[in-house]
Amino acid sequence: MLPSGSDASVTLDDLADYARELLAACEANADAFPGKSRVELPGLAIDVFSDHGELARALGHGMVAEIAAGRPATPGRIFLAHPGIGSIPQPALWGEALFHPNMFSERLEANGLRGHYFHDLSYWQFYDVERQLGVQLMRSADGCPPWEFGAPLRCFLHWEYAARGMRLTHAGTLGKGGRGVLLAGAGGAGKSGTVASGLLAGLDSVGDDYVLVEFDGDRSLARPLFTTLKQDRAGFDRLGLARLLPDPGLLNWQGKYQFRVQDICPRGVASELDIVALLVPQISGAAQSTITPLARKDALMALAPSGIAQMPGERESGFRFFGELTRRLPCYTLTLGTRGNEIADTIAAFLDRGNS
Repeated sequence: MLPSGSDASVTLDDLADYARELLAACEANADAFPGKSRVELPGLAIDVFSDHGELARALGHGMVAEIAAGRPATPGRIFLAHPGIGSIPQPALWGEALFHPNMFSERLEANGLRGHYFHDLSYWQFYDVERQLGVQLMRSADGCPPWEFGAPLRCFLHWEYAARGMRLTHAGTLGKGGRGVLLAGAGGAGKSGTVASGLLAGLDSVGDDYVLVEFDGDRSLARPLFTTLKQDRAGFDRLGLARLLPDPGLLNWQGKYQFRVQDICPRGVASELDIVALLVPQISGAAQSTITPLARKDALMALAPSGIAQMPGERESGFRFFGELTRRLPCYTLTLGTRGNEIADTIAAFLDRGNS
């Protein structure tokens, strides 16, 4: 039986049982969910059952809209559930003194499941990879961590694509003529400003924050999942975005304006980029941007940690994937100049030279 009541708890011993019973409860209450929408992404179709709220609206506002070529006859299903929808129960609490993320993931993986738990909100996510069936249990319709609104369903997409040998990668992208670069690094390194500058200057992108990367023979391909862009006030003003977005809305949880690629670039995201290099931006204050070779191990340290830490589970496969990616791609430091157009021109010239 599902744990019930505000003091119900779950331990490692009954974690997999809790996950499966919660998935079954969502299936049994499918008709009680007020909303149902279809999300179509590269090679994947998902029916999302939800309540009305900001998170449900984010599915259509911040995700790409694409026909899922080769999608299965029966789409995957994900339930954004909370008490008050049919007989959906209150979220249980973690019932052990310590929470070990690795042990949590290992216990679920041993049972063909993936999952995540966020203590502060008693927020659960479970995914049955074989059945392409997921549940996100919250206290209310929008009872999720604030970062979910910029990249909804991120963990479910991570688990599903990882099972196919692909990877959600925490990186920006810019390209020209179908060829592109990944921009990797910690927050504040200048990735988002570089992507926005490139889009304004006519370059293409398949995303700024999380993109889908896969290997196709000798090629490394990046495809879009989300259309979200973010800029703090200083970057917003520096790029002159107010002329395109006179009312950008409220600052998000990071103190940044959050908007979409198509808000500043009518052509929207590209459908695919053939990635030919990995660039690690560095803010320098110099007048001119430069691109210089970077050791593979340093590039890996710029790319992998955030991509692993922000994606629960699949740690070993993640390190293998990012290790292979940095082995395949030439790696460079992109020392950023102070002018957006000049940065975009430097990247465009790099791509024109055929550096790969």
